[in-house]
Amino acid sequence: MLASITPLGERGRRNRWVLTVVAYELGSLAGGAAMGAAFGAVGLGLRATLLAGATSRAVLAAVVASSALLLEVAQARGLVTLPSVHRQVDKAWLDRYRGWIYGVGFGAQLGAGLVTIVNSAAMYALAGVILILGSPLAGLAVGGAFGLARALPLLAFGRADDFAALQRVHRVLGRLARPSLAATITALAGSSVAFVAVSVASSAR
Repeated sequence: MLASITPLGERGRRNRWVLTVVAYELGSLAGGAAMGAAFGAVGLGLRATLLAGATSRAVLAAVVASSALLLEVAQARGLVTLPSVHRQVDKAWLDRYRGWIYGVGFGAQLGAGLVTIVNSAAMYALAGVILILGSPLAGLAVGGAFGLARALPLLAFGRADDFAALQRVHRVLGRLARPSLAATITALAGSSVAFVAVSVASSAR
């Protein structure tokens, strides 16, 4: 879908690429922030019961991150398929609405992370950790950062103003697939270790 939001594509639809991209970035930021705040609010309600102690929250976060790590590795080896909703943004919007409208709409859905197809177990880890944090404000910040980061790859298409340039961008993004997977696995492993360390330190107090 993102490959359709290029200077070349937007020019063909008589839209301004920059305006569409700004709308997309803002929509993704808002979608991620809303998702984070919602999970943080639910977690806040659970803190009085299931997530009362700092140690228990750290242990649970370590379990969530470790489980996501195992799922990510298993999926990369073709052993499992992640549970996910089976929907994506509606491409018909590209021809039905103005650029800023589908920019906001696509960004909000993809920035929220869980309302479209989930390709990485790291998304579930993020939602789980926000839930465990039990803070709507922290969830707002973390979710917003996720939404913004998820939208940034669209900027790679900024110079794709002809078909040859578009092909070059796709080749570069294709070469980044394996390093991105490795970075995700490393981040999940590091998070697991960090949460274990926090749980040990909390229990020692």
